[in-house]
Order: sequence, then C-alpha cells, then structure tokens
Amino acid sequence: MCSHRSSCPASDSTVPHVVAAHPEQGWNLLCNGAIVFDDTGELLPDGRVVAPHRVQVDLLTVAA
Repeated sequence: MCSHRSSCPASDSTVPHVVAAHPEQGWNLLCNGAIVFDDTGELLPDGRVVAPHRVQVDLLTVAA
C-alpha cells in the first residue's frame, strides 16, 4: 500500500500536482492520492471512479 499522504506544501494553487508520472503506462499519481489516466478518467483515493470525459466526434475540428 502506498504511504503517500495528501498533505501538500502550501502553494498559491489548489490544483494537485503530479508526484509520480508513468506516461509509458498512461497514468499519473497526484499529490492528493488520485490517479489520473491519459483518457481523462480518474481513480479517486476513496475508490470512486470518474469516467473519461469523451468529446462528441461532431465537435472535433479537423485541420485542413
């Protein structure tokens, strides 16, 4: 089990920062204990899952 504590040093930003990056596997561990995935999904420290935020295909722009 990870011994990471979600106590970050005081900063001007309330946004959690990456404490362990694994781009080759597609995920990052944040200082608040959450795991975020490249597909925008999340696994929160309490075990809840945040589904990926999918963009509708018709809303995507195409470069010519």
